Amino acid sequence: MFAGRIASRTARVAAPRFQLAATRSFAVSAARPAADNRPPVELFGVDGTYASALYVAASKSNSLDAVSKAMETMSQTFKDDARLQGILTAPTLSSDDKKQIVSEIQKSINVQDKTNTIQNFLMTLAENNRLSVLEGVAEKFGQLMGASRGEVELTITSATALDSKIVKQLETSISKSKYAGQSKKLKVVTKVNPDIKGGLIVEIGEQTIDLSVSSKMQKMNKLLSDSL
Repeated sequence: MFAGRIASRTARVAAPRFQLAATRSFAVSAARPAADNRPPVELFGVDGTYASALYVAASKSNSLDAVSKAMETMSQTFKDDARLQGILTAPTLSSDDKKQIVSEIQKSINVQDKTNTIQNFLMTLAENNRLSVLEGVAEKFGQLMGASRGEVELTITSATALDSKIVKQLETSISKSKYAGQSKKLKVVTKVNPDIKGGLIVEIGEQTIDLSVSSKMQKMNKLLSDSL
């Protein structure tokens, strides 16, 4: 697995040093986007800030498609290998460990990085001790790309995996509702969270519809507490 390769590589001799000057210029230039290079929507949080900076840099270097493909691959890697996030958040990672990790990530992405945008970005994360936000960055970069294509992300969270037919029915119903707005393009993301006990949590754009059993239980408990 990918995490296993990283763990093995970081235990070996350090890799040759990367040229970090490009990394620093990447961070600076991305912080001041021109109007036509700005992200289509505003994102928040540390991962949102880095995702937005990456979008600006990729837009300026005309490498949005390549970077988008790389981030999609990265998102899938995190889903396939649960140990990866634990490795990236390890407090004992040395500078050489981080360079080894960046090297392994680039190999796993397997995308031509002619402008070095991906390498510079990964090195920026490593330099700033932010490799731990890579999973969130990859997810939020996908949101930016979806927004640039006029898509609205529809996230459906359930206690157990939903049948594809049910997901399709939900997508059809929501696409015709007021929640979809003027957009007819929905990007469906399904998540499983046993903690919600049952039911669904539907998120579309800035709207959240909580129909989970856990939410109903919390409301019931509050009513009982208030009445006593």
